[in-house]
Amino acid sequence: MKKRGGLVFSTEQGRMCPECRNPVDECTCGQESAPKGDGIVRVSRETKGRKGKGVTLITGIPLAEKELKAYAKVLKGKCGTGGTVKDGVVEIQGDQRDVLVPLLEQKGWTVKRAGG
Repeated sequence: MKKRGGLVFSTEQGRMCPECRNPVDECTCGQESAPKGDGIVRVSRETKGRKGKGVTLITGIPLAEKELKAYAKVLKGKCGTGGTVKDGVVEIQGDQRDVLVPLLEQKGWTVKRAGG
């Protein structure tokens, strides 16, 4: 087994991929791939820790981080609200399940409404 070492951070380039030794934004070895899941996109509503304000959570979208952020921006635009992406979970402000489920199904994903 060959031990690989080398540069993992550069002040000029930022984070470096340990495999192909390119900046992470220009990685050619495919290190950052879509997260593994059960293939079901779940859409739920949650109010915990938000002072009673509800948000719609979308989990299980099979996209890598960059594509997920771009797709979340599209979803937020369709709903006309704000939101964010945290740890692979898309949060959209308000109860937007009725709007989001058909949009996600158009992408060809299996979508389930989770929770109440």
